[in-house]
Amino acid sequence: MHDSRDRRLTLGWITLAMLCGSPAAAAPKQPNVVIFLADDLGWADVGFRGGPIDTPSIDRLVKEGMELHRFYTTPICSPTRAAMMTGRDPMRLGVAYGVILPWHSIGIHPDEHFMPQSFRAAGYQTAMVGKWHLGHAQQTYHPNQRGFEHFYGHLHTEVGYFPPFSNQGGKDFQRNGVSIDDPGYETFLLADEASRYIRERDKQRPFFLYVPFIAPHTPLDAPDDLKAKYEDLEDDRKPARSNNTDRTRQIAKLMFIPSARPMYAAVVDAMDQAVGRVLATLDEQGIADDTIVLFFSDNGGAAYAMGGADNVPLRGGKGETFEGGIRVVATMRWPGKIPAGTKLESIMSVMDIFPTLAEASGVEARNTRKLDGRSLWSAITSGKPLAREDYLFFASETPIRGAFSLTAFDDEWKLVQEIRQGLLSADVSNFLFRIAEDPNEHNNLAAKHPDVVAKMAASIHQWRTLYPVAGTRMELMPPPGWRAPKDWVGYPIPLAELQDAPAPGMPPANALRPLDWMHGEAGRLIYDCEPWILRGGLCK
Repeated sequence: MHDSRDRRLTLGWITLAMLCGSPAAAAPKQPNVVIFLADDLGWADVGFRGGPIDTPSIDRLVKEGMELHRFYTTPICSPTRAAMMTGRDPMRLGVAYGVILPWHSIGIHPDEHFMPQSFRAAGYQTAMVGKWHLGHAQQTYHPNQRGFEHFYGHLHTEVGYFPPFSNQGGKDFQRNGVSIDDPGYETFLLADEASRYIRERDKQRPFFLYVPFIAPHTPLDAPDDLKAKYEDLEDDRKPARSNNTDRTRQIAKLMFIPSARPMYAAVVDAMDQAVGRVLATLDEQGIADDTIVLFFSDNGGAAYAMGGADNVPLRGGKGETFEGGIRVVATMRWPGKIPAGTKLESIMSVMDIFPTLAEASGVEARNTRKLDGRSLWSAITSGKPLAREDYLFFASETPIRGAFSLTAFDDEWKLVQEIRQGLLSADVSNFLFRIAEDPNEHNNLAAKHPDVVAKMAASIHQWRTLYPVAGTRMELMPPPGWRAPKDWVGYPIPLAELQDAPAPGMPPANALRPLDWMHGEAGRLIYDCEPWILRGGLCK
């Protein structure tokens, strides 16, 4: 009897050991990740919101996944991209008020950890296909140095939609630091390269693919068939209820400038087709169910005259911190993990992407500096709201230098400040809203709640003191006499020709801390310094 029982126990342990070592009991397979980033897409310019532009691919992602209904970005390009890649506030990074322009030498500090670096360290293949716009002056800022094994695309914005792709007259199209001349429509070239990468990937490892389109950024252009499709589209957009945006449309009409709306529609349609090509490749490869797909716009639609976008019923547009400038079209799909046809009502920001995707993928976020974003993966999978306990801040100084648009908001209140700064003056306009009750910002409650305005304005003021003194500002023109290179691929200074450490700056080392303190609200000399105001203003 004992021998029989012992044999059964032994067989049981052997069976358990085999089960534990079997594929069924192995660690879960990590998902692939694909991020599509539109450039200046309007809130109302998608089919699922009843817009007049055909967007079946974006609509499909919403139907098969979750709409991120209160997803927020910064009001302009570079800050959004910096926030997404680092999970940190662009105000700390020195890229908040304006975008990185061709004549700038600024980029994101090499000590900052980028999202693809964490995914690559976890065994992922990493690739970027599209527009970078996060630094080009030295190799430390290049995509291949920030976690991307493969880079196909453009260092700058506004390179055009047809060859020769260039910025300020300098050619800007490369593959991993080598200038290329691939012919075709830019949006479709990106789709083809992304699809090729997926097909030719190492199928034994997951991949992280970032596809930031130039579309539908100006200057707008599209294939002839799409131009013809929308040539009779009427520009029936309602006012944006924003002085800057609406004035540009009025001026354009007075100058008999044709509406940009038809061409914009053609560009958006082409972008949607490109998204569809990549989704079809995932289907063909049989990996759609194993892939997280995230789609969003880098800021609100460019609703001004030459932009052609529409954000109504939201107020304002690109460059502004009203909802139309920062609340964007966004959706995430992962079949079987994210409930299909659902909507997330919790506030989610571009800074939350890194921690959210890391948790969803089982990837360790290897940042050493504190993230300003938070993971919303539990809210996405459960559908349960996640409260916003602290303020979310955004800023812009675009397009007019000295004209700032600022905001702070949480689940209860939103304060928008418009500041017009002159040589001897600064005029501040305050707009206070309850977004849950007034999502389209019709009712300014600032006069009724001066205490709330004062509290939130003080928080914005303190937040702005984090900005490095040499951070981006709005500059529509280059320094006098500045010239662009003939080919941007050779512009970044190679690593071998750079010193090993960041430059120390002009002040002597022992004077740096007191000088930083003396700068006060003017900004930070010490990188990533957060003044401890109650204890003398020195860095924490």
